[in-house]
Amino acid sequence: MSVSDRIRIKDVRVLSDNKYKLRSTTFDWRRSSGEWQTQHRETFDRGDGVTILPYNRAQRTVILIRQFRYPTYANGYDGLLVEAPAGSLDDAEPEARIRSEAEEEIGYRLGPIKKIFEAFTSPGAVTEKLHFFIAEYQPDMKIGSGGGLAHEGEDIETLELPVAEAFAMIADGRIVDAKTIMLLQYAALNIFRDVTGAKHL
Repeated sequence: MSVSDRIRIKDVRVLSDNKYKLRSTTFDWRRSSGEWQTQHRETFDRGDGVTILPYNRAQRTVILIRQFRYPTYANGYDGLLVEAPAGSLDDAEPEARIRSEAEEEIGYRLGPIKKIFEAFTSPGAVTEKLHFFIAEYQPDMKIGSGGGLAHEGEDIETLELPVAEAFAMIADGRIVDAKTIMLLQYAALNIFRDVTGAKHL
């Protein structure tokens, strides 16, 4: 359902234009009552992104990464963040970008990959839309050590985990990253349905 007839953009100001854009927008919104209301919102535009969950069905494992994220530290999370491999789209096709990110971050050249959905993870302020993928990996797909790109400040540790442990890490708070939780819950429902505890996710 289009909402274009319910919004009138009045003013857009760029507050910051470094690597990403922060804008302040004033607009009129026609409420469900029919009344027009002026609102102000700030939006952070960092482009769209990609993320993937590599899994091995026979070994019952998944590959995640662990790295420092300053925004989570600034919000009181005093630890390294456990995540699914991910990256910015940067005008590339989503599948090509996630393949590149997998090689850079975990050192795997993946075979067939599957896109499972797209989602906005922080729609109240951030414009980013993530493309979510899964792929089955095998040991012989490993072509490097991963670790990310040092010149971009990346310092990434690769984690190959039993899938049951990854599910437990959600429950006990060791995994707090939204995209990773979404991918693991997808895996619980569609790939590893027989893992003990998956029904509780």
